[in-house]
Order: sequence, then structure tokens, then C-alpha cells
Amino acid sequence: MTRRLGWGGAVALAGLVLLPGAPDVSRPSAAERAELAAGPAGWADDLRPIGPGDWSYDRAAHLLERAGFGGTPDEIRQLAGLSPEAAVDRLVNYRAIDDGQLPAFEHSGVHDPGLEPFPPSRPATTELAKKTGQALGVRVKPSGNRRLQPVANKFFYWLRASQLETDRAAYWWANRMLRTRRPLEEKMALFWHGHFAVNEDKVRDYRKMLGQLDLFYRHGTGNFRDLLIGVAQDPAMLAFLDAGVNVKGAPNENFAREIMELFTMGVGHYSEADIREAARAFTGWNFVDLAFVVNGAQHDDGEKTVLGRRGRWDGTDVIDIILAQPATADFIAGKIYRFFVRSEPGPALQRRLGTVLRDNRYELAPLLRTIFLSRDFYSPPAVGTHIKSPVELVVSTYRRLGLTEVPGVPDFNEATGSLGQRLFHPPTVAGWAQGRSWITPGLLLERGNFARDVLFPDITFVPPDRYPSDEKIREVSRKVAQGLDVTTATVGGGDGETMAMSNRMADRDEDFNTRYASFRGWQLAIQKVKPIPRATAQLDLTAMVRAQGLRTTAEVVDYFLGRLLSVPLDAGDRQRLIDFLDGELGTGQIAAAETYLEEPLRMLVHLITSAPEYQLG
Repeated sequence: MTRRLGWGGAVALAGLVLLPGAPDVSRPSAAERAELAAGPAGWADDLRPIGPGDWSYDRAAHLLERAGFGGTPDEIRQLAGLSPEAAVDRLVNYRAIDDGQLPAFEHSGVHDPGLEPFPPSRPATTELAKKTGQALGVRVKPSGNRRLQPVANKFFYWLRASQLETDRAAYWWANRMLRTRRPLEEKMALFWHGHFAVNEDKVRDYRKMLGQLDLFYRHGTGNFRDLLIGVAQDPAMLAFLDAGVNVKGAPNENFAREIMELFTMGVGHYSEADIREAARAFTGWNFVDLAFVVNGAQHDDGEKTVLGRRGRWDGTDVIDIILAQPATADFIAGKIYRFFVRSEPGPALQRRLGTVLRDNRYELAPLLRTIFLSRDFYSPPAVGTHIKSPVELVVSTYRRLGLTEVPGVPDFNEATGSLGQRLFHPPTVAGWAQGRSWITPGLLLERGNFARDVLFPDITFVPPDRYPSDEKIREVSRKVAQGLDVTTATVGGGDGETMAMSNRMADRDEDFNTRYASFRGWQLAIQKVKPIPRATAQLDLTAMVRAQGLRTTAEVVDYFLGRLLSVPLDAGDRQRLIDFLDGELGTGQIAAAETYLEEPLRMLVHLITSAPEYQLG
């Protein structure tokens, strides 16, 4: 559907206060909302807590948006009914809240012990099989054609099965974000996922990815030292940053560099010599399947000088040395602040936040409580200026619309991926860039397309977890289904008798057929991996309008603006929405159009959720 409204996008994305609209039947006017949501200009950089008199519905909405994924009007009213201290404590001290309604991840049973240790490549797998007579728990055929085919099949099977299980894990996590009673737990896990970024494409084991997510759940708002040690010993991180080749006499600097540059201090607070020496301290740290191990023979226990301190340090010692650096608390506190508040804290504010973290011995909850209660958090530079990440956009859309399950159409992974953020697949070890990187003209259009696909699902949708995207694999599948032999199906010829004979002659000497192995890998994986449920969003916007007792198109527009937007809309744009709905209904009175209301309401919501203002939280 073509967007018909001319939104003030440049103004909105600059984070400026927009012009007030008309009164809302269920909430304050736009002018009052702007005043209530953002405090005085003098609140910027002020970490003193707001008082009970400063608390409001819209500040509660702002808190729930940033410390979670937004909420329905009822959820916001419940939070607004508390004092600001109680509201923040409810979000930060979430372990007191029972979240037992969230199910554990249901594994498909795709892994078996014979897969360990999983080789780094297909050539490494088949060479191992040639040398030892087996690989991945599969023995080489004693004789006959394609003796290594079962081994190659198993290699590609695990790649495909782990990829599909990772997609299921992303759905499971998205449903946790949607259903949780402890939104900050999920929001912090998302933050740490981008901070300690690892990608399943390299890890090649969905179980390790889930293990790291569990680590974020256990330590996400706890002590940063515990979290950092856990990450350093985490099989997903060890696999991603090549721990297996970090050995005495030939240290690999990957993890030592990233822990200083990206995970703790930032550029400018260490030297190349510090990285080299720290890498020696982490030698021998490795994993066996899902367990952390220290290989003593591979560990360099000699003296090392790291950040000015000399000793026979191991990895934990280096972590403690790093945590003792003043730059570390400032760096971590600043990054948390940028994620939850605004993109550019001044140096003085960042140092004060770092002091809060240091004074609390790297306990994260006191820092979060300080931020969420601060006047700065509710100041004009902070309110309505955050560009939602794709995951925030998608999950908050579902929450605001009152859904209780992530729809299978559109596909969550494809939707967030097309917008630039696919769970368990960060682009680099630095994670996602955040902020304005989420918004380009093309990505803004894609965001509108996502909203359209939720409200008007694609009837030609093909489940990506059941249908490989690789055209070559699909071609093999079609030809095998037609009854062609493996060689003819995979070479791409076979139309002529001479070509077919040549293929069959070559086939006699094949150890394995790679394209067929890839096809069989997909086939075996799809047979084992549980499918993602593919229901569409169960929405009834007409029922919402009835429940609110809305009588006119103006009241309907104001209701959905209040429910969906975090910033007030320009008065002219609000009127254009009313005119649009009037035109679609042929009347300004809801009672006269109640029997055909649903589609125009969905078109209205699509316009709102496609607007630049909707991208802000």
C-alpha cells in the first residue's frame, strides 16, 4: 500500500519536540504529553533522582520503553500507579517476579556426541575420514562408489540443523521478550548479545549460542566481573575467537585484543605489548563440547607484564587487572548509558556513571537504578530520541498491539534481518552499530513493509525453515524428486546421452559428491528440526475500538496514536490521519461503519507504524 501522508521525518529523527495535536479521549493532550514526558532542560546530565511529583503516565511509558520493549496502556498505567522508586525497583530487581510462564527451549534432538569435535570445514572432515576411517561418528564405507558420502552428508547435516535450530532459538527468545514479566532481563540480554557479540555462522553450534544467552540471563544485571569471566570461559566466545589455536609458544591475540578494545576499556588505554602479554595469559583456555577446559600443557605460566603489572598471570588475573583500570568502569557505564538513554553522554557524565559502577564494585543493578531514576533519563535530550533497533521495533510493535505470541508470518528472523539485526548473527565481534545506522531511506521503507506484512500477511509466504534459499540446492531437490540419479541431478547436465554417460563414468571414481551432500544435509535437517509455527498475527482492531467506546474517527486516531507513538505527532499529520480514516469509512461516525471497520483500521495502523515518528522510543 502506498503511504499517503507527508510526515515530518527529518524533525522527528533529530529528536525535536513536535507540535501538539488535538485532545486524546483516554490520555493527556499532545502538548501535555510533551511536557509530562520530558522534564525541564536543566535536567540534562543531572543524576539526582526524580521525585513523586515528577512521575506521570508518560514517564512510566518512557521507562517501560527503554528498560523493556514498551507496553499496552494497561501495563503502563500499572507502572504509573507506583512511586518512581517502586517502579524502577520492580524493573531492576526482577528476580522477585515469577516468570514461570515462559517455557524452556524445546530442543529438536539434532545433536549427537559423534559430532564432537566438529571439524572447521568440509575438507578437514573428509581428510580426517580418509586418514582415520571415520569422522563425525560415521565410518567410511568399506568399498563401492562415494565411500565418503555419508561423512560429507553428516557434515552438511549439522551445519543446516544448527542453523535451523538457531532460527528456532531466536523465535523462542523473541517470544520471551514479548511475554516476559521481567522486561529488563530480556533487554539486558539483548544489550550483552551486542556487546559480547558472537555469530552462529562461525560457532556452528546452536547449543553454544543458547549457553551464552543463559550466561546473560544469569549475570546480566549482576556483577560485571562474574559476567566477564563467564564470557572469557564461554565455549561460544572461545570458538568464535579461535581459542583452539591460542597455545604456549604461539599465542593468538584475538580474544586479548577484543577484551581490551571492545569488551572493557576501549581504544587508547592499552598497548600492543599489553595485548601480546595478555594473550599469553589466556593460552590453554579452550572447550570440549559445551565445557570450558584449561589445557595445562598449552598454557604459558611464565611471567607477563600487563598494563604495568608483572606476574605469572592467567586469564582471570588479567581480567582483574583490567577491571582495576579507571577506564574500564567509565567505558562499561558509558556503553550501558548509550544503549538505554542517549547516544552521546559528555565526558564528565560518563566519569560520574563510571564512579557509580566502581563504588559498587561492578555491581550493575545500582548503576541501572541510578540511570532509570535520574532526572537526566527524563530530560529533553533523552525522551523520544532513541531510534529503535530492529528487534526493539518488532517486539515493541507486537507488545503495543497486544499480541501474546510472535507471529510466524512474517518470519521474525527475515523481518529483523532485512532491517539489519538478526539475533545470533551480529555482523562482527563489535556487534551492531546502533543509533542512526538503523535508519536509511531504504531501511525506513523496509520498516513500513514489516508493519504491512503484520497487518496484511503475504498469502504467498514460503517458510524459510522448510525451503532452502540456495537455488542450487532447490535444483538438486527437484531433479532427485523426478527420479534422476545423483550425478545427473548434481552436475546440472544429463539432457544428452553422451553427457549422461560421461557423468556416470566420472561417478565411479567419486569419493563423495559435495552438492548432493549439501542437499542431503538440508533434507536430513528439515526432517529432524521442529518447524516454526506459522500463524499470522491474531489482531482484532475493531474489538479494541469497541472496548474503548470510541465514537468518532478523531477519537480512534487519537487512541491509536496514544497507543503506538512515544512522541506527539504534528497537528497537521494528525488531521490528515483523521481525513484518511473518514475517507475510507465514508463517515466520521464509528457506529455507522462498524461492520466494515477492520480493514480501514489496519490501514490506519499501517500509516502510523510506517511513520518516522514511530521509529523513536
